[in-house]
Amino acid sequence: MSAPVVLLPGWGLGRGPLAPTAAALGARLFDLPGYGARPPAADFAAAVDALAADLPAGCTLAGWSLGALLALAVAARHPARVGRLVLVSATAAFVQRDGWPDAMPAATLADFAAAVAADPVTALPRFVAGFNRGDARPKAVTRSLLAAAQPDVPAATLAAGLRWLGDTDLRQEAGRVAAPTLLVHGAADPLMPLPAAQALAALIPGARLETLAAAAHAPFLSDPADFVARVAAFCHEPTP
Repeated sequence: MSAPVVLLPGWGLGRGPLAPTAAALGARLFDLPGYGARPPAADFAAAVDALAADLPAGCTLAGWSLGALLALAVAARHPARVGRLVLVSATAAFVQRDGWPDAMPAATLADFAAAVAADPVTALPRFVAGFNRGDARPKAVTRSLLAAAQPDVPAATLAAGLRWLGDTDLRQEAGRVAAPTLLVHGAADPLMPLPAAQALAALIPGARLETLAAAAHAPFLSDPADFVARVAAFCHEPTP
């Protein structure tokens, strides 16, 4: 029997956009801290520990965007919980740092956080439209994401997630991941540039990166059938 698959959503939108993907994979969707019924977490480390405590031991853990950052940390810090790891639109560090140029400037993230705090109703749709630039179907993917998004995410939850994105650097921890790892990335992703995913794949022992040429930041909606086929095939590969 295959290990259970758990899927972690990204920032700001909740679990809704990933529901069709979870159904196709037979996966369980976990809310991130502060979304749905899951209580908020004090900081990134607390969020990682809380998620790890709820996971079935040896599961296949998949995460998208912020969910991928959390999944990567869980795999590095709680290896017994993760039998396989799938990182979708992932990076080891969301903002630029020394030796990590393919990321968002810290000032840009600070400006966006201020815009979200002032008017999330306007900022979130602009954010989603922006990260779909370059996708083969940008308007359709944006509509799908926004239509399925969780309404009225608490302001404190939005702010906490943006702090985690600004503060977290998992380059050192990536080398401690023992689980077989697949990265799935849109070649046109403007938010998590492909070179960052390539660099992350090089940090994780034995990791494999697969690219969807026509996708931006939401490859599971850009080409759902191809995405699900790739992830399902990885989940059913023989254990190394």
